[in-house]
Amino acid sequence: MKLRIGDKVKFLNEVGEGTVTRIKDNLHVFVEMNDGFEIPYPAKQLVPIHNELIIHRESENIELEANAQIADAIYFVVEPDHDLPQLMNDYKIYLFNASSYNLLYTYSIKDDAYYQTLKHGEVGAFQKILLKQVKLPFFNEFNFHKTECLLFKNGHYKSQLPFVEILHITPKVLSGAKPIKHQEFKHQVFAFLIKDQFSQTDTTTTELSLIDIARLKTIKEFKTKAKVSKSQKEYLKSLEREIDLHIEELVENPNELSSHEKFTIQLERFEKELDKAFEENVKKIIFIHGVGNGKLKHEIVSRLKHIKGITFHDAPLKNFGVGATQINI
Repeated sequence: MKLRIGDKVKFLNEVGEGTVTRIKDNLHVFVEMNDGFEIPYPAKQLVPIHNELIIHRESENIELEANAQIADAIYFVVEPDHDLPQLMNDYKIYLFNASSYNLLYTYSIKDDAYYQTLKHGEVGAFQKILLKQVKLPFFNEFNFHKTECLLFKNGHYKSQLPFVEILHITPKVLSGAKPIKHQEFKHQVFAFLIKDQFSQTDTTTTELSLIDIARLKTIKEFKTKAKVSKSQKEYLKSLEREIDLHIEELVENPNELSSHEKFTIQLERFEKELDKAFEENVKKIIFIHGVGNGKLKHEIVSRLKHIKGITFHDAPLKNFGVGATQINI
């Protein structure tokens, strides 16, 4: 069984596990350990930890099968907050990209005769992204869920056609579906396959027909207002953001809150603003957290250590003193 970038593996001859990050050559791969260190390792001495989602041919749901054949696939996943149906309260909706492609996606729900986009962005290969957290009545009010995806890789790759998939999910559909267990999720999930056929796109003709030429000749010239371009400095400045996490900047009456409530509000704002920065392609964000007892900064740094694709350090001393952290995305 071949290893893929993103596979979780354990060592055959020693204790430990990690994630395959790069292919060195035909015999060796790089493995990132839980502490963040990356080491080269012989591929034959690694055992994949696979828990694949496989199509259940007799239902809309997905069955789980250990040690399954690896294949690119993309899933729409609904995860309840409990394994027992009578205790389920909140439901998290994910886009689960179990493929070697990166995805540009939009997620929309049908609202009367129109669709409303709830989230859009990019999902890396073998990653999942939270689309929305809802209550069960949400699936009664909005039961058509549309996902549009454009697939690509950062290197050479086999071209893929963009695709659109609309799922009809109601409380009745969920109650009749069989939940499955998967290592990427805390609780049993309801998973729906939205793509598993990965093939090269059809070639298109490079010559216009006589009809196409005639149609082009009928198109009238039109003009648009000239866009005022920003300077490079202004453009780069638009990709930066500063967020003040001092509690008096977040709530009106901070003295009425306990220390724990203040701390929780500050962390929630940090998480929300960081997610927003990723969605809006912000390149630099500075969180002003102050000095205090150092608890807030310690928790922020602890969470940042587990996020890939960023670097972070103390913000410039002359502008922010010692109470701010800069994150480069």
